Amino acid sequence: MAAARRQALLALAGALAAGLVAPGRAQSLRGAGEVLRSEAAHFRVVAFAGGLEHPWGAAFLPDGHLLVTERPGRMRMVSPMGKVSPPLGGVPAVAASGQGGLLDVRLAPDFATTRELYFCQAARVSGGTVTRLVRARLAERGTALDMTQPVLDATPAQSGDGHYGCRIAFDREGRLHLSTGDRQHRPERAQALDDLAGKLLRLERDGRPAAGNPFLGRTGIRPEIYAYGLRNPQGLAVNPATGSLWEAEMGPRGGDEVNLIRPGTNLGWPVVGHGTAYSGATIHATASHPHMQDPLRFWVPSVSPSGMAFYDGDAFPGWKGNLFLANLSGAGLLRLSVEGDRITGEERLLWGQFRLRNVVPGPDGLLYLLTDEPRGRILRLEPVAE
Repeated sequence: MAAARRQALLALAGALAAGLVAPGRAQSLRGAGEVLRSEAAHFRVVAFAGGLEHPWGAAFLPDGHLLVTERPGRMRMVSPMGKVSPPLGGVPAVAASGQGGLLDVRLAPDFATTRELYFCQAARVSGGTVTRLVRARLAERGTALDMTQPVLDATPAQSGDGHYGCRIAFDREGRLHLSTGDRQHRPERAQALDDLAGKLLRLERDGRPAAGNPFLGRTGIRPEIYAYGLRNPQGLAVNPATGSLWEAEMGPRGGDEVNLIRPGTNLGWPVVGHGTAYSGATIHATASHPHMQDPLRFWVPSVSPSGMAFYDGDAFPGWKGNLFLANLSGAGLLRLSVEGDRITGEERLLWGQFRLRNVVPGPDGLLYLLTDEPRGRILRLEPVAE
């Protein structure tokens, strides 16, 4: 009977993520007390908010509201009770085509006093499109952005609408890290050090290269570069236990990776890797190279990792310190157990049920999942007493 209840919940949760079940049904999940059992926690899936078109990035405000981006170019506020606002004003136009649009969003470390935030978008410029980092301020009423200003374009521009990367993270010193994709049709850009595509950039908040960057003062190398050799990096998070920066990226056909970022590191794409072309053709002569860093973990076949976050809350004691990855083709949530800067285990949750774009820990200690769907939802994982 327990197995049957678990399968019923998974089926209902999948329909919920696809927008096939009304929010009222989600409330019945809570009332029925259906439980999913992880190796380290018991939990249930609850619908938190709906009516979002391909939600992509999200950040919790100090008052518990959740700021969410939608890939077509809208930004909305979700109340602590799950009520979704009309689109915010002042959001600039985006290149909403293919994988492009309005993507990640992060609050500045001093948001409580400055109301400053950063977001990432695909932007159309002369010669094609670029990954663009934008700084703005959230107006006092929370209904619009003002003082909006682009601070960096990952040039040169290129035609096409794939592999923007576009995740943002702040480290313990308040420096901003931005991931950029290789832009898909010219993967060699990831190895070119005079080019900002396929890179991990470390910046001051005004867009200048951060002090101490590994290539500062080097002729012919962009000083914003902190690490390079990335394909389509859509996961970026700081390990709260060590302060280190971790990155996740999608490979081609296989070869998805989680990497530990060190200054000046070459992560190898497209020279080395574990995937093949979509046609089945060989891409890499070898999977490893002595002068290129191996991933902490890779997946074949692909799981398509997107947003990721370390869990440091109290609602799920068994998950504390774990790394969670939202997955698209895997259609579920990966839980990686971590010791220091090592991965020690893996568990697949809700597998095959949810095409997930992002996972965000809430101030309440719960986990919030963004489904990548035309009728996208925000789901919440709640603990159940064991």
